[in-house]
Amino acid sequence: MKVVILHGHVPEHASKDEQDVLVQVEAVAQVLRDLGFEPLALPLTLNLAAAVEQLQQFGPLLVFNLVESVQGQGQYIHLGPTLLEGLGLSFTGATAAAMFTTSNKLLAKKILAASAIPTPAWLSAEAALRLAGKMDGPYIIKSVWEHGSIGLDDDAVVTTWSELQEALRRRQHHPAAPWFVERYVPGREFNLALLASASGPDVLPPAEIEFHDYPVDKRRIVGYRAKWDAGSFEYQHTFRRLAFPPDDVPLLAQLADLALRCWQVFELRGYARVDFRVDDAGRPWVLEVNANPCLAPDSGFVAAVEKAGGDLTQVVRRIIAATCPTLLP
Repeated sequence: MKVVILHGHVPEHASKDEQDVLVQVEAVAQVLRDLGFEPLALPLTLNLAAAVEQLQQFGPLLVFNLVESVQGQGQYIHLGPTLLEGLGLSFTGATAAAMFTTSNKLLAKKILAASAIPTPAWLSAEAALRLAGKMDGPYIIKSVWEHGSIGLDDDAVVTTWSELQEALRRRQHHPAAPWFVERYVPGREFNLALLASASGPDVLPPAEIEFHDYPVDKRRIVGYRAKWDAGSFEYQHTFRRLAFPPDDVPLLAQLADLALRCWQVFELRGYARVDFRVDDAGRPWVLEVNANPCLAPDSGFVAAVEKAGGDLTQVVRRIIAATCPTLLP
């Protein structure tokens, strides 16, 4: 009854966003024990031969894939499922193809646009440095590969094209590079979690990110400090809301429909989260699709599950069932 929990290796003195995966590993491992499995954590590095040897030695019934980065680099996120597919092992969550296409945000936005799913206008950093005035502002600079708001701070939002090009030049050697540029959408921010079931994905209760007591001139973004720096203004004034007035029902239904379309377009599996901005005219825009959102007990995904009356045990069961339903009693 061995189940390997595959995750990115976390070095000593790693940043908080990297350490978070260890919280997920322990939480999932405890649920697996409760379900009668023997969980075995396996850190993944770029030494793929060592990972192959360990996996063959363990001989797991299933691999629970929690890889978010390898060697601290988000661009390697697909290596976990790619390796597992090559070995013919059953594993949870998105396929290698879906993990790659959702995690490369430039590629994901091209797929969204081609599928008539609204997403803010964008340019690669190279195009933005070469061209002038090809997209209306304001602009926000984002990492192509990194998640968890790595590299995202107040300086990432600029108003003019000259400010944009200067900001891109300053960031060329930042660890979160390469970058792309997206039209910044002022307005409300939502995320919707999806969880597989026997009849298809369920859209869990929506969450809105609220920015309390933000100064008028401060951008409302969920940056790195808002997620990871407990002593920061952003962390202490950014909250998750799970209850909505009746007036929001039509908008929330629209967001749910778009989230389901994202699931279908990217052929997702197990679980996912879709992030939105809703502009001042009430139009929703898909920012990104996360094929393996955080499963830590304090995560937004688990909060949505609990709002729906569930818990992490039900999440793990349904994620496993989406791949290997016969493993469960």
